[in-house]
Amino acid sequence: MTTIARALVLLSLCLATPGYAVQVCELGGKSVNPSNGSTTQGKTGLMRCREAEGGPVVREQELKNGVFMGVVRYFKDGVLEREYSVNEKGNRDGVAREYAAKPGTANQLVREETLRDGTTVGIARTWYPSGQLKRVSFSESGVKAMAEFTAKGQLADLGCGDRPLLAPHAADAEWCGYSTKGPSAVTLFRDDSVAAGAASYLSGQLLKREWFWPNGKLREQNEYTSTTQVRRTFSAEGIMRSENQSIRQGSGRDLVVYSSVVKEFHESGKLIHERRWLPPAGGVAALALDQTWYLNGQLREKQEFLLVDGRREQHDVRYHDNGQPAFEGKYILSDRNTRLATGIHKTYYASGRLSGERQYDARGQVSRERALDETGNVTRDDEVFEDGSRKAFSR
Repeated sequence: MTTIARALVLLSLCLATPGYAVQVCELGGKSVNPSNGSTTQGKTGLMRCREAEGGPVVREQELKNGVFMGVVRYFKDGVLEREYSVNEKGNRDGVAREYAAKPGTANQLVREETLRDGTTVGIARTWYPSGQLKRVSFSESGVKAMAEFTAKGQLADLGCGDRPLLAPHAADAEWCGYSTKGPSAVTLFRDDSVAAGAASYLSGQLLKREWFWPNGKLREQNEYTSTTQVRRTFSAEGIMRSENQSIRQGSGRDLVVYSSVVKEFHESGKLIHERRWLPPAGGVAALALDQTWYLNGQLREKQEFLLVDGRREQHDVRYHDNGQPAFEGKYILSDRNTRLATGIHKTYYASGRLSGERQYDARGQVSRERALDETGNVTRDDEVFEDGSRKAFSR
C-alpha cells in the first residue's frame, strides 16, 4: 500500500465512518492528524482517536517510526469491537478478533482468526452472541476444512480436509471417516433441531450428501466416487424428478465435472427426457443421444448424434403414442451447429404405413416429394425446383 493510498484510507476512517463524528487523534499527549504524514513522521507509540473532542475512544492504532504497523483496535460506544495487527505493507498479520461490543455486558468474542500478510491461515472460529460455537474452519496452502453449528450446538454443515484439522473444536476425525472402521454417517440439522440432511465420508472423501424437505422426505442426493458423480432431486412427496450422472476428472482445484447422462421425470415418477454425452475429448463433451417419452411409456422422439465418414450427423426418429414411427430423417451438422437436411425423410401414419417422403439434394433443398394414402397408393409425386415450383413425375 502506497503512502498516498494509506493516507486516503486513514482520512476516510477519520471523516467518513458511518455513525462517527470527526475524529480527534493524539499520540503521546500531542495532537496528530493521521491524514497528514508530517504530524506522525518518525513517531512511535499508540495513536488514540476519539469521537470529537473529549468523546469516547473510537480507534487505537500503533505507529513504529512513523509507519502505521502493529496493533489496531476499534471501539463502539466505548466498548472494544475488533482488534488486529497490520504489517509494514498495511496488510493484516497475526491474530484478529471481533466482539459483540454490547455496552454494559461482558464483551463476548464472536470471531477469532489468524492472518498472514492479509490471508487467513490455520484455525478460524466464529461464535453466536450466546457463546456457542457457530463455525470453525482451517485454511492453509490450499487445504481447507470447516464445520458449522446451529445455535443449539448441533452440526449444520461440514467440509473435510485431507486429514483431521479441526480438533479440539470439532470432531472431524470421526465425522470425516478417519477414525471410523468404514464410511461415516453424519446428520446435519436446522436451527429447529430437525434433520436437514446427511453425509457420509471415508478418509476425508465425500461419498454421499443428502438434503431433506421439511417433512423429512429426501429433497436432493449426491453420490461421489473418484471418477463419477450422481445428483438426484426429489419432490416433496419423495418422487425422483431428475438424475444427473457426471464424469469427474482431476482433483482439488483441477477437478472438472462433465455430464454424461441427464434424466428428467414427470411428477408421477415416469421418465420423460434423457440426454447422453460422449466422454469429453479436448475438454468438450459432445451430445450423443436425446430422447423423450410419452406418459404412457412409449418413446416419443429420439435424436442420435453420430460421426459418419468424418462428419457429424443427427438422426431423428419421432413416434406416435402407440409406438409406431411418425418421422425418420437425417441432418448434417456444421461446426456452428446448423442443420442441413440430407437423404430421404419419411413420415408415417399411426398404422405404421408410409405417408410421405421428401428427398433432399446436396444443398439441403427438397428435390422430390411424394405423398401416399393409408392404403399405400401414391397420391402425389413431384419434382421440386429451387424456386419452389413443382413438376409431377409421370406415373
